[in-house]
Parts: sequence; C-alpha cells; structure tokens
Amino acid sequence: MPSRRSQIALTPDERRRYLAEAKTIVLASIDHRGFPHPVAMWFAVEPDGAIVMTTYRRSQKVVNLRRNPKCALLVESGETYETLKGLLIRGRAEIQDDTERVLDVLSLVHARYAMPGAGAALREALRGQAAKRVVIRVLPERESSWDHAKLGGVY
Repeated sequence: MPSRRSQIALTPDERRRYLAEAKTIVLASIDHRGFPHPVAMWFAVEPDGAIVMTTYRRSQKVVNLRRNPKCALLVESGETYETLKGLLIRGRAEIQDDTERVLDVLSLVHARYAMPGAGAALREALRGQAAKRVVIRVLPERESSWDHAKLGGVY
C-alpha cells in the first residue's frame, strides 16, 4: 500500500506546470539569529529548472544568503483541506551581480508577468534599476510536493 505522501506527490510534469502557473514564490533564507526570513517574490524558471529572481543588492535576503546560501522556496494554494496544494524546493542560492545578467532576468520576469514593454527599449529602461540589483538563482536540490485533491475525498 503506497504511503499517503507518495499518493499526494506531484509528478515532475505537474510540478513544472504548477510552478509555471504560480504568481509568487516565498523565498526563505536564514537570518543572523538563525530564524527563517520568508519573503514573497516574483520569479522565472530557467530551462535547467533553476528559479531566478532579482532584488536590491543590499536587501536583507541577500545579506542572509551571502552568509548562508541554504534556502527554501514555497508555492502553495488552496483554501480548504481537500484543495491544499504546494511545492517546497530546497537548494542553495547563488548571488549573481553582473548587470547584463540582472537585465536578462528582469526581462524574463517582465515577460512572465506580461508587463508592458519588450526588447531593447525595455532593457535600456531597466538598466539604471539593474545596476542596483542582483540575481538570486536557486537550482533545486530537493523537492517535496502535495496535492490533497489526489486523495479523492478520503482524509
């Protein structure tokens, strides 16, 4: 008899689709006192499965991740027990501060959220902002997922 955890786990295709449909992801880093520091972020997914986002280079999350790159990313949904669904990704964050790389990720995020502007004009408009930002890139090392709808009403 399969475990409940394996019954409710998302398949790799379901995880990719769920991540593609998500509007925000919660990034949890560890602060200097050892407590979780969760923040909601806009993000994009690269072809290799890495999750990328941009933020100000002096933000608390960047300070935390430079100190300890271990982090977690969470996407969740559902309003009742039978509709709970989520994906927890654990990995190590890489901080990338090259302005062209930041512009690449900003362009990905703008496209993902269907924000106005595109191409070279958008890139140049964002250049001043990009100089103050970094990319946080997390390649998943371990994933956990759940979809309570798979239980078919048996809880």
